[in-house]
Amino acid sequence: MKLGIIEHIDSAHSLPGHVKCGVLHGHTYRVELIIEGEPEKGMVLDFGEMKTLLKDVLKKYDHRLFNDFIEYPSVENICLLLRKDLEAKIKHRFVLRVWEGEGKWAES
Repeated sequence: MKLGIIEHIDSAHSLPGHVKCGVLHGHTYRVELIIEGEPEKGMVLDFGEMKTLLKDVLKKYDHRLFNDFIEYPSVENICLLLRKDLEAKIKHRFVLRVWEGEGKWAES
């Protein structure tokens, strides 16, 4: 069974050497967390707990500059960064999808 939640953060970045995205700019990132598992006592995981885990990771990056955390903060690398942070907190298998604005995303 799969369960999912969505949260948002606003952050800035620039992609060094990129023609268009090399200048500092920001996005509203939509972050989807989908966990997978079997229900225990009627639930795979409480939605409130999922939201708390995800918000705890995202607060570090909300209204911040991603370049302060990773050298080349493409949406792919942001997704990998967030996944690494979540792996330390979530015991279930999960998929993470990070949307950079509308219509553009990376999944890990």
